[in-house]
Amino acid sequence: MIIFAARPCKGFQAALGLFLLLSGCGAPGCQPDAGQAMQIYTLYFGRSVRGRAPVSDQEWRDFRTQVITPALPDGYTVLDGQGAWMSPRTHVTIAEATKVLVVAMPEAPDNLTVINRIRSLWQRRFHQYVVGMTVQSGCGSFSPAEAPK
Repeated sequence: MIIFAARPCKGFQAALGLFLLLSGCGAPGCQPDAGQAMQIYTLYFGRSVRGRAPVSDQEWRDFRTQVITPALPDGYTVLDGQGAWMSPRTHVTIAEATKVLVVAMPEAPDNLTVINRIRSLWQRRFHQYVVGMTVQSGCGSFSPAEAPK
């Protein structure tokens, strides 16, 4: 499913529009002409790396090209963000630049496996303790809308 590719300055508006579109109905039953049941995954990739400089824009592009795009060939959205979280190990709150990945996929048993593989590869490549994730159910359609009659 192609969601959209948003530039950081327009990302919030695009993400808000996607959220409003997809949250308008709840799975498993979608309203007629509202699309099909979907799972909406949002992943939070912190860019701070202990003992070195943060993940660079080039490193992010390489990860996106090598891992995310092949895993999600139907499309996804990436937004720039600023995040904060408290490490359960150190109990220190860390603020960091964050890449937010949003993808809506028709419900399928192996979707979570695909998403968790992306998370795991980021954690290994950049020595991250965790990649945050939220999951929502909704309805979505990624085909052209019919013109009003």
